[in-house]
Order: sequence, then structure tokens, then C-alpha cells
Amino acid sequence: MKNIGYLAQDISILHRKYYKDTKEEFDELKLNPTAACILLSIGDYKEVSQNQVARLLVVDKGLATREINKMQKLDYLSKVDGAGKTKILKLTSTGEKIVQKVQQIRIDWWEKRFSDTGIKADSPLVEAIENVVDDIVDPIEE
Repeated sequence: MKNIGYLAQDISILHRKYYKDTKEEFDELKLNPTAACILLSIGDYKEVSQNQVARLLVVDKGLATREINKMQKLDYLSKVDGAGKTKILKLTSTGEKIVQKVQQIRIDWWEKRFSDTGIKADSPLVEAIENVVDDIVDPIEE
């Protein structure tokens, strides 16, 4: 068994393989992986700002801005006034349909990987990874 230090490398391998396997499906939706994650994050919260999304996904604010602007042009999301200069991101009806497709793409990919390896979705490994991520990412107050 490899030592725990290899975990980041193994997660990176999964990450790259997921994006390679799902690229065509995301291309059909005119999304890249970062944009897909942004849409999912917006769908997870009633009110979330652009800065909050960037912090949730641990991505550069500039990258988040570019992707959000592209998705706004695709009519996947809209921006509404929040407190002060803050803009709140909301899914459009088109965006809600796209989120459902993105979720299904992710579910299908992981179910296949788990099926191929015999891992169950309720594996302690899954919970452990979720706990580490929760420790890294600041929660969004609704």
C-alpha cells in the first residue's frame, strides 16, 4: 500500500480522467469543468455571490468571473442586485435544466467507477474526503 502522501496524486489522476471521459458531454452543453462546477454551486444555494462561488471551489476570482460571464451569455444564469455592490447569481430555467444534466453526467461517471472497483457510495473513503474538503472550504451562510 502506498503512503498517504500519494493521495493528492491519486485524486489528481481521478480528476483528469473524469474530465477526459466527460469532455464531449460537457462540450455539448458548452461548458468546461470549472463552469459546470460553478453552475452546480449556484444551484446549491438560494443566494450566492460570485466571490462566494470562487471561495467554495477554491478558484481564482478572475476565472470565476470569466466563466460566469460566459454562462450568463448562454442564458444559464443571471445576476441580481444583492447588498451593496454584490451581485447574487441565480440559475435561469435553462440553467436549471443544464444543472440536472451536469449532475447526471457526474453520477453516471462515479457509478461506473464504483461499480468497476466494487466501492460503495457509502464507503468511509467518500465520507473522509468530504470531511477534508469541508475543512478546507468556508461554508456559505444563507
